[in-house]
Amino acid sequence: MAVACMMLLMTSCKNDPKNNDTEMADNVSEAFNTMLDDYYEEGLILNPLNATFAGDNRYNDKFPNVLSDEWVNSAKSYYEKFNKKLAEFNEEDLSDSEKMTKAILKWECDINLEGFNYSQDLRPIDQMWSPHLMVGQLASGKSAQPFKTVEDYNNWLKRLDGYTEWLRSAEAKMRKGIELGHVLPKSLIVKVLPQLQSGMVENLDEHLFFSPVKNMPDAFSAEDKQMLTDAYTKKLNEKIIPAYTSLYNFMSTDYMAAGRTTSGISDIPNGSAYYKYMIRLFTTTNMTADEIHQLGLDEVARISSEMEKIKEQVGFEGDLKSFFDHVRNKKELMPFTDPQQVIDNFNAIHERMKPQIEKLFDMKPKTAFEVRRTEEFRERSASAEYNPGSKDGTRPGIFYTPIPDVEKYNTYSDESLFLHEAIPGHHYQISLTQESEDLPEFRKTLWYSGYGEGWALYSESLGKELGLYTDPYQYFGMLGAEMHRAIRLVVDTGLHSKGWTREQAIQYSLDNEAESEASIISEIERYMAMPGQALSYKIGQLKIRELRSKAEAELGDKFDIGQFHNEVLEVGCVPLALLENKINNWIEANK
Repeated sequence: MAVACMMLLMTSCKNDPKNNDTEMADNVSEAFNTMLDDYYEEGLILNPLNATFAGDNRYNDKFPNVLSDEWVNSAKSYYEKFNKKLAEFNEEDLSDSEKMTKAILKWECDINLEGFNYSQDLRPIDQMWSPHLMVGQLASGKSAQPFKTVEDYNNWLKRLDGYTEWLRSAEAKMRKGIELGHVLPKSLIVKVLPQLQSGMVENLDEHLFFSPVKNMPDAFSAEDKQMLTDAYTKKLNEKIIPAYTSLYNFMSTDYMAAGRTTSGISDIPNGSAYYKYMIRLFTTTNMTADEIHQLGLDEVARISSEMEKIKEQVGFEGDLKSFFDHVRNKKELMPFTDPQQVIDNFNAIHERMKPQIEKLFDMKPKTAFEVRRTEEFRERSASAEYNPGSKDGTRPGIFYTPIPDVEKYNTYSDESLFLHEAIPGHHYQISLTQESEDLPEFRKTLWYSGYGEGWALYSESLGKELGLYTDPYQYFGMLGAEMHRAIRLVVDTGLHSKGWTREQAIQYSLDNEAESEASIISEIERYMAMPGQALSYKIGQLKIRELRSKAEAELGDKFDIGQFHNEVLEVGCVPLALLENKINNWIEANK
């Protein structure tokens, strides 16, 4: 009887339209997730370095020659294929989460395909963003590339073969760039040369790429140690040093002679269209250069008035520009004599804010975190930065801070810098995304500057809520950091759409912020090397702040800051319009 009833129940369920709808939805969801998995896995084959940085060691011996026709054709086919696959899924068949994922993947395919239209491959090297800097980090043995087993060591040797091929291709592309008018400004070429010289060191004991040999695990046998020492010696002498030498000789002569005297990207062929693309790429908005320039001018004026209040609070007599010089040169703000003291100061900031972090965040990452000094070979051209930990949390997230001259290191912005690069800025945002059990794999390693840098700059504004900024100079440091990002809106658009010179941009920065002249020069040259990237910080911060203010106003007593931060962080990096839709829906659901 019971069996008969069960059979009858099963039969009725089988014919139930609701059951069929559920089964159909499950099938669509399964097909959609399979497509996402394929996108992620094929993406790692195309960009194996992404796998290494994510802690996936399957492709540690591969270095993609992204300058080759073969790679470019493969990349185009990859994005075109998944664009077509996406079109096969109807919106009404997807959940809200899947709809967002579809929109993100559509954005990814379209923006990457468009990027192939602008001959970026003819300018493959600069002083700030190029693969040769990332490879130097990996070669040091202290970054994402593992050096724990003999296989690890051999993987790196194979990866170096791909890297030397890329170096040769870079030189060939730059020669073609000279012919077609796609060249770097001379002021940037000058900064690349000493970086290349670091790869030409003939005393291998002093060569960065020889570091893994000097730090081989004790467990390696004597035979393996000798074998690897011989192999690394040969690789450096026969491939790496000659490749660096050839590139240096070319860039210091023919390329330097052909270098631009102009500063903005609009001076290369199709440069104006390229800048519009870069604005969209980095801000994930459709704002124009003129709109962004005016926004920057407005923000500079607003923040200047806030700075005036701090100037008066500390009793400084004189104008704001004089106060910048006062802050730049105030000996009490340059107290250190040993680089380790800088690291210790950041760790102390972390300890001070720990009691308050619980009130603002109930989602916190498991991935460990460290503060380190930027490696010597790149710190004179580097800004402070965050390098993500591995997805499985076994490699920590690292906040790198350059300390080229410790006795001139000024601490006035250290609290805001820590909030931005470390906690709750990039470390929270990136680590929580990587650790998510809800996001598809490809979304765990996505990066949109508008969201990612916007979140980090928004994090700087949380200082008082986290028990920081009790010293007026540190609060001025936060205002200075925000001013720095507002200035970026003005000078980046000035350089790349309004014909500003490098010197004009430097002077505007000197007139409106307290950064040192050396730091400002480095920053302006950074914007010259990567148009549009500097716009993302303020555009994203203003959007997140706008969404928080809207939620506070509309939810009133129901507003929960921890829940708001959850809503922003749980989606990972997304274009800003998609984040806005999500927060608006959350507000409506909680009214």
